Amino acid sequence: MFKCIEEKMTWFIEISSFMITISIVIILAYPFLPSYPPAEAIKSSDSNPDPLFNYKQSPNFKNSPKCSIIPTSSISTKICNPSLVHISMTLDIKFLRGSVAAIHSIHQHCHCPENLFFHFISSDTNLEPHLEKIFPFLAFKIYYFSPGIVQNKISSSIRQALEHPLNYARNYLADLLEPCVERVIYLDSDIIVVDDISNLWRISLGSTTLGSPEYCHANFTNYFTPKFWSHKKFSRAFHGQRPCYFNTGVMVIDLTKWRKYRYTRKLERWMKIQRVHRIYELGSLPPFLLVFAGKIVPIDQRWNQHGLGGDNLSGSCRNIHAGPVSLLHWSGGGKPWLRLDSGNSCPLDELWARYDLHG
Repeated sequence: MFKCIEEKMTWFIEISSFMITISIVIILAYPFLPSYPPAEAIKSSDSNPDPLFNYKQSPNFKNSPKCSIIPTSSISTKICNPSLVHISMTLDIKFLRGSVAAIHSIHQHCHCPENLFFHFISSDTNLEPHLEKIFPFLAFKIYYFSPGIVQNKISSSIRQALEHPLNYARNYLADLLEPCVERVIYLDSDIIVVDDISNLWRISLGSTTLGSPEYCHANFTNYFTPKFWSHKKFSRAFHGQRPCYFNTGVMVIDLTKWRKYRYTRKLERWMKIQRVHRIYELGSLPPFLLVFAGKIVPIDQRWNQHGLGGDNLSGSCRNIHAGPVSLLHWSGGGKPWLRLDSGNSCPLDELWARYDLHG
C-alpha cells in the first residue's frame, strides 16, 4: 500500500513541476502577445497538396496611427527606400517553417508593419508563390544565391548542418542586395521576435560596420583550434583587440561600409586559410569572429537570447538567460518545430508554436 502511495506522490510531483514550467512560459509570453484575428487556411485547388507547403494565411497587419505614412509604391521603389526597416533572412525548404514563424512574429509585434521590407536569400527557385500565399501583404524580394559561390570554400564542420552553402549567404549580402540598400538587419530562420523590430533598427552603429549582442563571458579560445593559437600569423588577427563571442544569427549591418572595406573578401580569405590549416571547427561563424570580434557595436543581449536549440544529442532543454527578452533564438541542434512534431518539445517551444502557421 505504501509503495502505491509513494508512486502516486512521485507522479503528482512530476505533473506539478511540468505545470509550473508551462505557467512560467505563459507568464513570460503574456506581455508580448497581443490579440489578432486567427490565421486563415490557404485554399488549394490541389486535392493532394504538398505537406511542406501546407500553411495558413497570415492576418494582414496594419500600421498603428502613430506611424509615419509610407506611400504605396512598387516593390522596386520600396527596395531603395531608407525610411523602411530592411530585414534579410535566408529561405530554405527545410527551414521554411521556421522562417514563416519568424516573419509572423516580427509583424505581430511591430507597431508599423507596413514599413517593413524583407530581402530573402534562397537557393530554391520556387518559394516566391508560396510566400505570397502565406503573406499576401508582404513587401519582399527573393535573391538567388548559387551554392557554387562557396562550394569549394567550405570546410567540414562538427555538425553537417553547418556545412550547408546557404549558411554562408550572409557573407555576400552586400553583393546580393541592390547597391541602394545601405543598411539591413540580418536574422536567422530559427528566431522569434517579441518586441518591435524598429527598436533594433534604430540602434546607432556610428563609424562601425556591424552591431550584434556580445557575450564576453564565453571562453573565446574555444572557437579556434590549438593550431590557430600557436601560430602568430593567425592569432595576431586579434592583436590590439579585446575580442568577444557574438552570434551571427542577429546582426545590424552597414552595407555601405561593408562594400567600402571589402569585408566579403576578408571573410573568404579566412575560409581559404581554414581549408589548408584547419584553424576552427564551427562552420560560418569563426570567419566573422576573425574579421569583426572586438570591432562591433555591442547590442543589448535581450536581442539574442540564443542557445534554445540546446544539445540535439542529449535532447536537453535550455532556459532563457536572466533579464528582458526581445528575441528568442533556437540556435543549436534542436529546432522547435521538429520537437513539437515529435511530441518531445521543450517548454519554450510552446511559445514558438504561437507563431507557427504550418498545418
